[in-house]
Order: sequence, then structure tokens, then C-alpha cells
Amino acid sequence: MANNYPFIPYKRAYITGEEMLSKSQAYYQWMDERRTVRDFSSEPVPREVIENIIMTASTAPSGAHKQPWTFCVISSAELKTQIRAAAEKEERISYGGRMSDEWLEDLAPIGTDWQKPFIEIAPWIIVVFKRSYELVNGKKRKNYYVSESVGLAAGFLLAAIHHAGLVALTHTPSPMNFLCKILNRPANEKPILLIPVGYPAEDATVPDLARKTKDKVMVFYE
Repeated sequence: MANNYPFIPYKRAYITGEEMLSKSQAYYQWMDERRTVRDFSSEPVPREVIENIIMTASTAPSGAHKQPWTFCVISSAELKTQIRAAAEKEERISYGGRMSDEWLEDLAPIGTDWQKPFIEIAPWIIVVFKRSYELVNGKKRKNYYVSESVGLAAGFLLAAIHHAGLVALTHTPSPMNFLCKILNRPANEKPILLIPVGYPAEDATVPDLARKTKDKVMVFYE
């Protein structure tokens, strides 16, 4: 099978072990400052910043380079009101009985509930959709490793948001199909994340959580 992609040289500047250690430690410490925030400011954020953040997310690797994602970006107050109402409808049902007792117990220390005012307060909402297939000349063309690819792009997105000096929340109302209807998305797209983006409110607080230590998250085979 012929390869449709020409191959081009690729090089990166060489970094010594000492500099690499310093850079990796600094990046880890900086990323460790990233937190999920639920208290947003309504202060505007330039559209160009959001565009750059999303284009950074879209540099993520994907199965067969299919790039099976769509980022829907909402600043419309009318749409945000519709989305909040639909999300809270589903969340009220979830917190009222759809979630298991164990799930609710695990959420209790974080203090979440069915109310989602941040959807209307944050200047931008990014809804991440995964695309299970493409339509090419009226025929379906399968995408590969869709969930894995979109998960990688979402990780890049959160890092880019943090790098821009902003905060985010990965909100997952379930089910999320209402977003397809409100945003008029095609049948090959399914929403997986609803992410408010903006500045933290002046009085924002976050739970005093501890992340797992290295012995809990990595296993070396040397």
C-alpha cells in the first residue's frame, strides 16, 4: 500500500541529562499547581487565547492520524443558559438516585452537588466531542482508537489552559446527549467533556487534596 504522507527530517535540540532533569522537575512542579476549579470569574478572556489553546490540544497524537475530535466553544449567554438548565436536570436525577451510594460517598468530601452555576459564569465553555467515523463522499470512514485519541487531546487541552494562566473544570453530566441537540452536532459526534474555562473567582477555593505519591503511580522494571 502506497504511503500518502511524505516523510521529512525531524530534529530537536539536544538537552543534556542535567538540564533535562532540571526542566522535567520544573515542569512537574508547575503542573502540580494545576487544580480543578468550580468558582469562576466572569472576566472576559480573548477568543484568540482560546483558539491557541484548542490548536495546542489538536497537536495530540491520534490513531492513524485521524484527529477524531471537535471542540465546540461557547460564549453565547443564551446557549450557556440552555446548557446549564439541561445539565442540572440530568445532575439532579443523578444526585437524587442514579448515582450509587458509594459514588456519592466518594464525592462528599469534594462538596459537589447538582447545581452548576459555573456554566453560565465562566466566559467560555469548551465541549469536547469524539468522532467515531467520518463521512467521505457519502460513505462512512472509521476512526481508530477514538476514546484514547480524544483523551490525549483533552489532556493537552488542560495543560494549555493552565499554561495560559487560566483554570478549568472537567464536567461530565451523564447522559450528555442534550449537548448534541443544543449545539446541533452531526450523528458521528458524541460529547465526552464539558469544560468551563476562565479566571478563578477572587474568593475561589479548592479542596486541600493530596495527589498520589510516586510509589503509588509508577512501577519500574529495570
